[in-house]
Amino acid sequence: MKPTVGITASVETVTSGAWTERTAGVPFTYVRAVQRAGGRAVVLVPDPADAVEPDGALDLLDGLVVSGAAGDVDPARYGEPVHPETAPVQAPRDDYEAALVRGAQERGLPVLGVCRGMQLINVARGGTLEQHLADVLEADIHRGPPGRFIDHKVRLEPGSLAARAVGADAVTVKSYHHQGVRQLGQGLRATGWANGDGIVEAIEDPGRRFLLGVQWHPEEDEASRLIAALVEEAGR
Repeated sequence: MKPTVGITASVETVTSGAWTERTAGVPFTYVRAVQRAGGRAVVLVPDPADAVEPDGALDLLDGLVVSGAAGDVDPARYGEPVHPETAPVQAPRDDYEAALVRGAQERGLPVLGVCRGMQLINVARGGTLEQHLADVLEADIHRGPPGRFIDHKVRLEPGSLAARAVGADAVTVKSYHHQGVRQLGQGLRATGWANGDGIVEAIEDPGRRFLLGVQWHPEEDEASRLIAALVEEAGR
């Protein structure tokens, strides 16, 4: 049987044809990556009831992808005011995803956080974020022109979950983000770093079989093994 993998959605104003309306969804590249790996993709729309009690949603799943779609994690969650460059936050989405991550951990479900999803996992564990990397870096290799991913190299800790999932200790990744991990959340370890500036690119919980966050976008690279590793673990 196919493992069912939930992918968290954002809610945004989208124009399609003659209509402009609020829409819940994820980039289709996430769906295709799960399907290519033999999984069944289910889009998870923020639900206030599930943010309080996520078991009903988690009962449907064998694995969870916390997506990196638009918007930033609300800095109020780690006790900071909003930086001028912080994108519009979606507090209901933050609440929903944090509840899903906590519930998935309790059940032992595999979890993969992508870009914003990695940041959400870190904040949900009590960590903090650098709200605008350009403020602290001499040269920003993490975000290209609007709407275009930039490639850069990442080194991974040998033997880490990140390295095993990728299948190598170094990888060239597709990146588009302006925030990053500052202080790690409780129980998390950094196991990946950007070449050159050392920004954290992968975090994981060594006490769990599969709780991994990556700062890049594996769904945009058909050669990436990362989402397939999540689907394989979900199948177990």
